[in-house]
Amino acid sequence: MVNAWTIANAISLLLLLIQGSATAVLLSRLLKGPRRSPPIQPQNPTPELLGAVSVIIPTLNEALRIGPLLNQISRQSYEVREIIVVDSRSQDGTPDLVKTAQQKDPRFRLITDDPLPPGWVGRPWALHNGFLHSAKSSQWFLGVDADTQPSPGLVASLVKIAESQGFDLVSLSPQFILKYPGECWLQPALLMTLLYRFDPAGIYTEQPERVMANGQCFLCRRSVLAAVDGYTSARSSFCDDVTLARHIARAGFKVGFLDGAKVLKVRMYEGALETWKEWGRSLDLKDATTNMQIWGDLWLLTSVQALPIIIALTYLCLSSYLRISLYPSPVMFLLGLNLFLLVIRFAMLLAIAPSYDRTQTIGGWLFWLSPLADPIAVLRIFLSAFRTPKEWRGRKYS
Repeated sequence: MVNAWTIANAISLLLLLIQGSATAVLLSRLLKGPRRSPPIQPQNPTPELLGAVSVIIPTLNEALRIGPLLNQISRQSYEVREIIVVDSRSQDGTPDLVKTAQQKDPRFRLITDDPLPPGWVGRPWALHNGFLHSAKSSQWFLGVDADTQPSPGLVASLVKIAESQGFDLVSLSPQFILKYPGECWLQPALLMTLLYRFDPAGIYTEQPERVMANGQCFLCRRSVLAAVDGYTSARSSFCDDVTLARHIARAGFKVGFLDGAKVLKVRMYEGALETWKEWGRSLDLKDATTNMQIWGDLWLLTSVQALPIIIALTYLCLSSYLRISLYPSPVMFLLGLNLFLLVIRFAMLLAIAPSYDRTQTIGGWLFWLSPLADPIAVLRIFLSAFRTPKEWRGRKYS
């Protein structure tokens, strides 16, 4: 028993060293939270915004989910000059839906991108084509994904905030729509891997390598996009939004990432399996990150997200066997640290609850048990970090 207790203390000292430094990094980021900008609110356009924005929507077999976007983007006002849908030869009727929308709103325009060139990923190629076909008289380029549901006033509020705060590029974190039990449990744990690694949405980050972006709603000055040759810097990236945003930040332009939960909803994936497979491929952000940063992020996520629930459960299982004393010891300090990290985790879960629409969810209570999925979420980041995707949105890559 003495040997087991000695081993437990030795392991605890090692874990305290690893987790303690990671906790300090996490706290340095979370303490910035009170300074974050509030969620943006819908705004009405004003005359100077007339025709200021070209909206670009990349599509590939999106017929089952693009309907809400086509309807709601059409409800944006006169600040939107044109809505260009760049279709990658969909086979499910997506172009027909766009043509139907065009009959009601002449701002819609449907184009087909050329065959995918070597070295390009489909999404940045579609957006690059949209940029090349957009009106040069537009001041702003707005990339929007087919699975988004923008509120009226979204575009006007984005442009006004970008201009008032001097942003050259600004993107939004949305409100996620959850429907099924598995995704309600897993998706918040996957999202937490981003929240632990980066500053909160609404905090301006001056370090280009720590800039965060979301291509689901991605507003950029057209002149800036022209200066960096469109999406060419992100041509081979499976996280083109972050890759391009960091490239633009390194070029000296101001990049912002704001809370858009009150103006933008998104239904990303259907169920836990698709969430694991599709979203997990890009969450590591390796296309936009150095190897040293990837290893640093993996260390941080393992220390402050994956291990706390494992260590707490291990303590519960072994406490009677080891007859662990309540007196100060490395084991007790380790337990205290991990209970503290779990308190932080549940506090963050409470903080991000407004970022989820659970009104249509089956088994919505599983959202509150998502910390139990943290080790699985971190495992997904590990798997993604060391694998290059071979398929994305139905397209296969060599």
